[in-house]
Amino acid sequence: MKFNKNRPFDYNADGYYVVDGKLSNKANKMKVSVVTPVYNAEKYLRKTIDSVINQTIGFKNVEYLLVDDCSTDSSRDILLEYSSKYENIIPVFLKCNTGTPGQPRNLGIQLSTSKYITFLDADDWLEENGLKTLYDILEETGDDYAVGRTIQLKSNGSKIVGEHESCKERRNVSPYSIPHIFQHLGPRARMVRANIIKDNQIVFPEMKFAEDKQFFMDVLINCDKISTTKAPIYNLNRLDDNNGSLTKQTNIMQKTDSNIKVIHYIINKNLEPEKEKMILNRLYEFDSITRLFNTGHFQKTKLKKLYYNKFNEILKTTNGLRYEFSENFFNPLNKVAYELFKEGKTKQLEKLFEWEKKEKVKNVLIKDNLPYYVAPFLEEKYRNIRVPMLAIFKEDRFYDHKYYLEFMVYGDYVDQITDVIIRDREDVNLEYSIPVQVDRGGHGKLEVDLEILNQLPSSSYAMFLRYNDYNKINIRKINENQIEYQNRDYIFYTTIHSNVGLKVK
Repeated sequence: MKFNKNRPFDYNADGYYVVDGKLSNKANKMKVSVVTPVYNAEKYLRKTIDSVINQTIGFKNVEYLLVDDCSTDSSRDILLEYSSKYENIIPVFLKCNTGTPGQPRNLGIQLSTSKYITFLDADDWLEENGLKTLYDILEETGDDYAVGRTIQLKSNGSKIVGEHESCKERRNVSPYSIPHIFQHLGPRARMVRANIIKDNQIVFPEMKFAEDKQFFMDVLINCDKISTTKAPIYNLNRLDDNNGSLTKQTNIMQKTDSNIKVIHYIINKNLEPEKEKMILNRLYEFDSITRLFNTGHFQKTKLKKLYYNKFNEILKTTNGLRYEFSENFFNPLNKVAYELFKEGKTKQLEKLFEWEKKEKVKNVLIKDNLPYYVAPFLEEKYRNIRVPMLAIFKEDRFYDHKYYLEFMVYGDYVDQITDVIIRDREDVNLEYSIPVQVDRGGHGKLEVDLEILNQLPSSSYAMFLRYNDYNKINIRKINENQIEYQNRDYIFYTTIHSNVGLKVK
């Protein structure tokens, strides 16, 4: 079937048309419903749909709802083509453009019939085992929500998004047991029990930005127990040639206005203070301070007063809080920025974030076994900025077919360090965990058999110390050590940020 823009579709009173009335033929519920909002997505849409068709759960077990928001490119042609081949691909055409992915997703939820719901954007794609992995976890545990690994793909490399939600296998845990759980709440790599959404009437708000954030905050608030998995589930497309996302088309002031709406929404729920703190911390610290001030556009703009006026709007929302919201900040630098702003020292605030971005290797002060970055341009009471954790290289050597590394660690979580992660810079799914010893005084030792290193493909690797399940720090280093072993070179080198890295040739 070929889409004709002048074709008179039989839109219903609610303003949408289900192609071929497929929903009326659904006698048996599928295992999972996948909901994809579509708007002018022709470039990647086939790759997206094919990633669902090729799922190891078996495509016959998937109800795939693709809701088109009045595309003007060939997206509807593509949807009609796939619909003619697969009974369980259900295109839904909206009569009028809504301008936001929220309404199409809401309609997909409304029309879905499966026990579980997951979301996939029209320019992203799933790992082949993604749906089966999450479905099996929910079936085994009876949990309300499961989330796995998201790989963000950029033209200059890839990275793991939100490692807190995919760093380990967790089952039957409270959402609030994961401190960063309300960070990174895009609609990816997560599957939800449908009745959690439908019974609690959770909907995506009509906003161009932050609609997914509010939705999944609502979901987690209503979840009793959740699960997480290390398995890769979702590929997030942030390649240079993908310019269609609404996030890229929304400026920082519009984004902040959306975040203020979400702040009011959460405050009006009157949650228990400890739960509210966790949710609002993301909105105040990350969305309001980091995204307003610790960015290139803030450094470059001559209209900094607009940013300060907007931040004052945000601070007005804190007036009725039952606690000091800044006490919950994860990054001490953000606390300093907030204090400087309160005292009207905006020039110092500007210098602070300029220093943060430009000074890649910062001067360090160790006082009472705690680490501080030294910002010499700030007045004395702000000059030493606490760092939660810091690791400094002492020495390394190759001896008796092993690599030895000694280092010192300072900070709040020395006793929580578990291992060293060696991660491929190009393929972030390729990583190796090596146990590490750190005593109470912070003296750390790493011992690696060269036969283990010999298993690594030739590549460049990042090295981290891991603590508290998913937090990571580099080990600062200022020199290089190299050895040849079995006709391969192992170079433990210093990165541009003075951290330990590994190259295998």
